[in-house]
Amino acid sequence: MLYRTAAARSLLRAASSSNASVARSTLGNQVFKAPLTSSARHAIRPTVSPSFALAAHKPVTTALVRYSSSSAKGEEDVDVMAGMKSEAKVIKDTFSLAEVPKEALYIGMAGVVPYLATSLETVYLSYEINRAASLGDGLIFSGQSAELMLHMLEPIQVGYGAVILSFLGAIHWGLEWAGYGGKFGYRRYAAGVVAPAVAWPTLLFPVEYALISQFLAFTFLYYNDARAAAAGRAPHWYGMYRFVLTFVVGASIVATLIGREQIQQTITSEHTITDKINALVFLQKKEKEEADARRRAELGQDSE
Repeated sequence: MLYRTAAARSLLRAASSSNASVARSTLGNQVFKAPLTSSARHAIRPTVSPSFALAAHKPVTTALVRYSSSSAKGEEDVDVMAGMKSEAKVIKDTFSLAEVPKEALYIGMAGVVPYLATSLETVYLSYEINRAASLGDGLIFSGQSAELMLHMLEPIQVGYGAVILSFLGAIHWGLEWAGYGGKFGYRRYAAGVVAPAVAWPTLLFPVEYALISQFLAFTFLYYNDARAAAAGRAPHWYGMYRFVLTFVVGASIVATLIGREQIQQTITSEHTITDKINALVFLQKKEKEEADARRRAELGQDSE
């Protein structure tokens, strides 16, 4: 009995000690295994949180986008500036008068000064007439003085335009005599004849119609001269030279017409050359009728 009790106690003591050792070994394995496993995992494959990864990669992406956008913008600015410089160079070369002889350039520019001056004077006198009509007096001249000066300028501008047109036609005669580009005969002489034939009858028109007719004549002559220069019948620089001069004259005519339109209802109409010719014809007809009446009266007295 005693033996059984001692044996049972020894068995219980052995079981409890084995359970304690197993528990210690299990706890030790779990304690040391977890740090070793976690440390090994961290060493082999570090884990990074998504927010930290986004923060780490975001500056690189933004920098790349900014670099690409800035480089594209810089290339675009360079392309735009290069295109503008190229277009400016084309315009400069197109309107260049470097090949025009200096004498012809200076004399030609001086030739359009009277036309431009009369046009500007017409615009200013129109302003004076309008001011006098609305306020009672002009800025420098009175309304009557400005109107009188305007009527004095009308035949000057129209007559000078006819002179310029005749001169432009005569140039083709000189080119034909010099044989520039060959001999063209009546075809080239016709240009010199048409210009004065169209220019001088405009002196008989009212001022507005005369200026419009001369504007069309200048435009037609420029077209003819540009074709002649392109075909080799005139110097190659003559087309651009004529364009510049025609542009100044055409702008002067347009300014004159605009100025006169502003005072169309204000100024008194002067007798034009057409009115004077009609008055002369009427006077001659009246004198002829009176002469016939006197002759018949004399014949009647002789018969009695």
